[in-house]
Amino acid sequence: MLLLCAMVFTTSLSAQTKVAASDIMDAMRKGENITYENVTVTGILDFTYMDEKFEDLPRRSRWWRNGDNEVEEQIESRISFKNVVFEDDVIAYYHDKRSGYTFTADFERSVSFEACEFRRDAMFKYSTFEEGANFAESEFNRETTFKYAEFEDMADFSKTYFDDDAMFKYTEFKEGVSFNSAKFDRSVDMKYTKVRGDFDITDMDVRWDIITKYAEVNGRSFIRYLMDN
Repeated sequence: MLLLCAMVFTTSLSAQTKVAASDIMDAMRKGENITYENVTVTGILDFTYMDEKFEDLPRRSRWWRNGDNEVEEQIESRISFKNVVFEDDVIAYYHDKRSGYTFTADFERSVSFEACEFRRDAMFKYSTFEEGANFAESEFNRETTFKYAEFEDMADFSKTYFDDDAMFKYTEFKEGVSFNSAKFDRSVDMKYTKVRGDFDITDMDVRWDIITKYAEVNGRSFIRYLMDN
């Protein structure tokens, strides 16, 4: 009997380590703060809620005349994930080629993905992070983009690992950013990137290319910044 109880308890613990992305999305829709640690998230975590919005959108021919094809979602919840594995895509940006719509998500409160593993795509193109954004010690194993993203507060990418090309083109860091000890196993694109405040790239390791054409750090070119520091 004791062995049976132990087996049931172990099974229950194992089941609790799996969290459906749809449950997280439901909680955010209600405005609840999100906090998870030491779990695995299954299914696509879609901050844009594009599947819910498609049926209410006008047809392509209608928005084409108005010239407006971007559909934005405002995330009001605080987001905190620590040591979490995301088995599927994490989406705050998606462009649907068939309809022509672009779906994006902005974050009004703090966002933390600390020591997380993104096993598939992590898409944050065009996202605005109004408070602190923490991705420290996280691992990105597939396509990753922060292109055109805006960080209104400090952003932390220290000790991150990028297995594929990392995209920070046109990204704006308005209160500093840390790439301390970050490792890029391929290239990192920072073309047109703008940084104000602290810019920590101590021990940053890039295997292939660092693309920094037209990038600025506190009003100076990226190369000038490296020479002065």
